[in-house]
Amino acid sequence: MDFREDSFMLILALAVIAFVLVQSAAFLLKAWKQGKRIGLSSATMKNTVIQSVLFTITPALAIVATVIALAPALGIILPWIRLSVIGNISQETAAATAAIEATGAGGITVPITDKTTFATVMWVMTLASSLPLIVLPLTLKRLQRGVKKAVSKAANPVLTDALAAAAFIGLIAAFIAKALAGVGTCAVDADGVITYNYDGAGLLSVATLISSVVIMLILSKIAEKHNVNWLKNFAMPISMFAAMGIAILLTQLLPESIAHFEFRPPVVS
Repeated sequence: MDFREDSFMLILALAVIAFVLVQSAAFLLKAWKQGKRIGLSSATMKNTVIQSVLFTITPALAIVATVIALAPALGIILPWIRLSVIGNISQETAAATAAIEATGAGGITVPITDKTTFATVMWVMTLASSLPLIVLPLTLKRLQRGVKKAVSKAANPVLTDALAAAAFIGLIAAFIAKALAGVGTCAVDADGVITYNYDGAGLLSVATLISSVVIMLILSKIAEKHNVNWLKNFAMPISMFAAMGIAILLTQLLPESIAHFEFRPPVVS
């Protein structure tokens, strides 16, 4: 049985999910009681709960997309545990990819069969998301003062938004660069047989990138032109899933030699 999805991993996942659900229910109950105490009506609080639930659908779809993206290498359970507690697609995927490549196990499209490699990736993902929880409480006020000071000196209130956008664009640029020029990986067994993973930049990666960008632009334009507010929040996850579907469709329709074409295939020495 695959150790990534054995009974122990499943029990661990259920325990973590149960803890998160119990904790969420406890905070919801406390908030409801506090609302009653300060005089809020039941109708107002019910409306707030409904709006909150609707607001979480969009990030939840992005989380599902991240689990699907990490599943080939890590299985379903570990990404499920990780993203049920903390994390997002940029952080989790970047951490997992860096750890997998550092161990020489290929990429996130290749199943991890070594327990040591699996544990290494798990620790990298966990520590990467845990560190901000430790650092931010100690440095947040100083960082905020620094940002406010920089903005006041520049006399430009837009600078704060620009800095945040630049950080996000930097993360996205790394993924785009990998889709356009990433080198594929391969594995060589004891008999010298080479197995290509077909995870480098090529026809499929570019098609997926372009389709996701085009769909995102179309949805954003529709939302802006027709003032569809809910579509603004759903544009990103819809474009992600649509691009995944297009990649799967191309894999099924195109000849294998074309679907697996890579710009920079791995070189085996």
